[in-house]
Amino acid sequence: MPCKVYVVVDGNFGAQLNKLERGVPVWIVESPDNKPVVQRLWQERTSESHLEGITIFADSAGLSAEEILLGELDTIDLHHGIHSANPPYTVLEIVGVDLTVSIKTELVSLGFDDFQSTSTGFIATRPEPSRQ
Repeated sequence: MPCKVYVVVDGNFGAQLNKLERGVPVWIVESPDNKPVVQRLWQERTSESHLEGITIFADSAGLSAEEILLGELDTIDLHHGIHSANPPYTVLEIVGVDLTVSIKTELVSLGFDDFQSTSTGFIATRPEPSRQ
């Protein structure tokens, strides 16, 4: 089964966080709607590690959802890629922004080669990266 990571750049996602698959790591932008839900879930799910839990990241004022996502991709890859996870993630499900040329270019540089639009964003997949 491929390893997946959710990335949520929708500041109004809030309670919908409960609907995401448990045990799949989630990176979510900090916002007034998202932060209280994340904090509650942290208290309820104390045994989850960074490889299966929720990570919140700062919303840089004035940046678009696209820019926020682009700013987090390298960090997400570091935490869930070949240097930190076995097996590394091969699927990214992005919520809150559509696939743009800039996002696709960055994801292709990380080895992603298949992209599917969803009603809330898109899914990017790649073969398992080599550990060489």
